Amino acid sequence: MLIKDFEDIPDLRFVIDRLACDPPLIAARLMFNCSPKGNFLGLEINGQRISFAENVFYEVKGGKIADVFSVIDKTSIENQIA
Repeated sequence: MLIKDFEDIPDLRFVIDRLACDPPLIAARLMFNCSPKGNFLGLEINGQRISFAENVFYEVKGGKIADVFSVIDKTSIENQIA
């Protein structure tokens, strides 16, 4: 999944805004400022620079991420490309 993300968004960087840990869960608010090629989340971005947040929970089992629950602020992206 991440390999495709970096192919579709060459300038992708994960910037941690908030981080909380209560094992086995890790919660984070990630901030992005990037230029996706073509389509992203069903929106035609075509290289336009966008900024958005992702709120995510990671569940860790055996020292590895076993599950991910994520919400991306798609509305902020829609407002930027309108």
